[in-house]
Order: sequence, then structure tokens, then C-alpha cells
Amino acid sequence: QVQLVESGGGLVQPGGSLRLSCAASGFTFTSTAMSWHRQAPGKAREWVAVIARFSGNTEYADSVKGRFTISRDNAKNMVYLQMNNLQPEDTGVYYCNGAGKYWGQGTQVTVSS
Repeated sequence: QVQLVESGGGLVQPGGSLRLSCAASGFTFTSTAMSWHRQAPGKAREWVAVIARFSGNTEYADSVKGRFTISRDNAKNMVYLQMNNLQPEDTGVYYCNGAGKYWGQGTQVTVSS
């Protein structure tokens, strides 16, 4: 059974940092591209970042480029999202995705003073 379990969300002040984690199981993680997405209140879900299966190449949405870093640990079946210089517009539920079809339950990130 495929499972993606996110953790690490919370409340942070503007300019702060958070590190999200996603634990994957039930599929061949090493051969699966992984990504992070987010959904702000009242808005559609949007793609944030992706990391390739084998090369580890990464891509980012323009809104987070230079502030967020996606990484993966294939030995642990984990994917991470390091988020720095967080801003109120980064508030939302953050979802881990595998292969474009597997979704986690999401973790809430709130950026507020």
C-alpha cells in the first residue's frame, strides 16, 4: 500500500525557516520523481518543487526559487523541503507527491507575525 506521510509544518514568523519531511513507502522510491505542492486557503493547489528520480536534478516554481530547497535520501525513502525566508504568502497546506499520482495527507504551514 502506497503511503506518503508529511511532517514538519507549523507556525513561523516571516523570515523564518521550516523543514518539511515526507516518508514514502509502498512503491519503488528510488525510481520515482518526487515533488512538493501547496494549497493556500481559497486557492488551487500549485506545484512548488520537483526532484528527479536518479540524477537528483531539481526544479522550482519562480515564487520559491532561491528560498526553498528540495532534497531526497534514497536510503531512507525520504524527501525534504527546506524552506527559508518564509513569507505570509507561503502559508498553506503542503503536500508530498510521488510520480504525479501518489499524494500525502498534507502538513500545514502558517507564516504569520
